[in-house]
Amino acid sequence: MKKEDIQDLLIETIRKSLGELNFQYLTPEDLYLDIPTDIRFGDLSSNIAFRLSKNLGKPPSEIANNIVRVIKKYIALPPLSGCLQGVKVEGAGFINFYLSPAYLYSRLRDILREEKDSLGRDLGQGQAVLIEFVSANPTGPLSVAHARQAALGGALANIFAFLGFKVGKEYYLNDEGNQIDTLGKSVELRLRELNGEKIEFPENYYQGEYIYDIAKKLKDERRGLENIGEYAADYILGIIKQELDDFGLRFDCWYSQKELGKSGKIQKALGFLREKGFLYEQDGALWFKSTQFGDDKDRVVIKSDGNYTYLAPDIAYHQDKYKRGFSWLINLWGPDHHGYISRLRAAVAALGEDPRSLSIIIVQLASIFKQGKPLQMSTRKGQYITLRQVLDDVGLDASRFFFLMRRSSSHLDFDLDIAKKQNSDNPVYYIQYAYARILSIIRNSGVKPEFKDAQLEILNKEKEIFLIKKILQFPQILNICLKTLDPYMLTVYLQEISEAFHKFYDEHRVLGNDNLCLTQARLALIQATRIVIATGLELLGVSQPEKM
Repeated sequence: MKKEDIQDLLIETIRKSLGELNFQYLTPEDLYLDIPTDIRFGDLSSNIAFRLSKNLGKPPSEIANNIVRVIKKYIALPPLSGCLQGVKVEGAGFINFYLSPAYLYSRLRDILREEKDSLGRDLGQGQAVLIEFVSANPTGPLSVAHARQAALGGALANIFAFLGFKVGKEYYLNDEGNQIDTLGKSVELRLRELNGEKIEFPENYYQGEYIYDIAKKLKDERRGLENIGEYAADYILGIIKQELDDFGLRFDCWYSQKELGKSGKIQKALGFLREKGFLYEQDGALWFKSTQFGDDKDRVVIKSDGNYTYLAPDIAYHQDKYKRGFSWLINLWGPDHHGYISRLRAAVAALGEDPRSLSIIIVQLASIFKQGKPLQMSTRKGQYITLRQVLDDVGLDASRFFFLMRRSSSHLDFDLDIAKKQNSDNPVYYIQYAYARILSIIRNSGVKPEFKDAQLEILNKEKEIFLIKKILQFPQILNICLKTLDPYMLTVYLQEISEAFHKFYDEHRVLGNDNLCLTQARLALIQATRIVIATGLELLGVSQPEKM
């Protein structure tokens, strides 16, 4: 059988079994496999019986037993024969699959032969995906909220590319409008202050130290007061680009809203909707019939004063994304944009696109802790923790990893003190130490590591088998990241496999055995562990130090 399709084959087997039993499942998305949290309950598990219980009017355990009765017939035949040690109904109706030792050794050997090439399935098949994230207004340095989006979007892009998608990373630059005008006025007032005037600074103006820096630069250059907003936005954009570059993130496209407005694409998009009958005039404004597409109320696209609302350029922007050849759009937004989702989905549908092709991830905020206390933040007053401060304090690796250590839908507490520790309390250090330790063992082995020819079958101790199983979970973990649009599970997995390695190594000697075959087999096992850890860290944008 092909190296990565055990999950696909089992899902297909479940599907065929349901068909044979005339059990109608809801959607193909209902057919998936989980990794049980307790290894006593198998290596892969399906909860399909619970999903069918209501429609079939039967208890999950009865449904599961019927399914397993048919499944057993299929798994005894190629290509699944020999891959499973068994399948059982356990708990209230979970269908649990147990992989055979022969399959485990075969897959482990694939990893040793092909390394990273054996760890990812071509799930994307070249589908063009555009991930738009960060997209902070160029009115100040990036905050930790933006940094969390940057870490998340960058890791997702890496995972998607690894799984065979054609990925674009895009930053939407809101470089015009009220916030740029306010930025310019903020700098102008600080410049006047520097020139000796006594200024009453409005509460709603930007008040960070960087405003003074721009004003000082203007004074040194003896510039006039024209286009200060644009000048300041360009200056801040340079800061943002440098911060993201230092964060290990490079965008494929910086998409300017100002240029979008000049291009005529907004008028064309609204013209398209007008031709379709999805716009109407009322009270001097132009409205979009978004309620026809599931929104709770219609939305204004051109106000009575003739200016666009935020929705108008967004409609044109997303139409342009599809026209550029992207068939799956993923937007990462902050929690204050949650109410905007329904109107943008409505716009996508009105443009003639499948609204399911637009995925919106709401990324919750992050709190920074130091000495056990949260640091206070206020964006407008400039009292907030920036990405630059976190990078300078804890470094790139800890920054990238810690921003991903909670689900994107959960608030994140980032403890700077833990992130700086050089011990097992720091998960980044713990994982990197496992990687460096493996390299050290292999370097000091004195044995030519013929990994692919090792007698893996002699690896039969409990912690050896556990580590093998943990290694082989990697593709499934990436599949979970893909389905949830969240790299969080990869951070958990890397901690778990590092722990599995440390426990194995604490109990079993790799070097110094009288049995050369056992030494080579264990070297092969830790080499496969190294490959997986290295790949996972690379996908998260974290380095793999050879020595620590």
